[in-house]
Amino acid sequence: MARNNAFLAGALVVTIAGMTGLSFAAVPLYRAFCAATGYGGTPQIGPAASPGAVARKITVRFNADTNADLPWHFDPVVPKVTLPLGEEQVAYYAARNLSDRPVTGMAVYNVTPEKVGKYFHKTACFCFDEQTLAPGQDMSFPLSFWVDPAIADDPNTADVTTITLSYTFFRAADDAVRNAAVATAGPHIGKLVR
Repeated sequence: MARNNAFLAGALVVTIAGMTGLSFAAVPLYRAFCAATGYGGTPQIGPAASPGAVARKITVRFNADTNADLPWHFDPVVPKVTLPLGEEQVAYYAARNLSDRPVTGMAVYNVTPEKVGKYFHKTACFCFDEQTLAPGQDMSFPLSFWVDPAIADDPNTADVTTITLSYTFFRAADDAVRNAAVATAGPHIGKLVR
């Protein structure tokens, strides 16, 4: 009986450890799946060179949102561009820190309609990297992208003439915790206490 209980306890520990490991791996695995397949409007990211321009053109609209916890103003520099399929393009977003202290944010993105995600290639992007702006600081964020000419051969995307690239900036988790600690820590914060 004791041997059966020890085996059952060991199996439970292994199962719990495995489930915990899978829960931590779920987000990176989902991101990898979306990046590989374009699922959910996830554009392709990487250094792949554009194949060169073709005659058909497509319009790319730029959208910017800022989470309420991030005291920034964030907008695209131009609202849209029309470019030939396969031509690499550079676009810019601009942000300004509206607070009286440094604030760190991080952007996430998506493209719509979702079915074009596998055709939208970003070769350089500011997303998923923490960006810190000093009080009142303005910053320009470039991104480089191209739309695969294969989009024109896909019957599922024949109706697509406009793609929307949308970014949302959130306050970085460490920054939110750090600023909350600074706000409640008192005047000694950042000073050597003897």
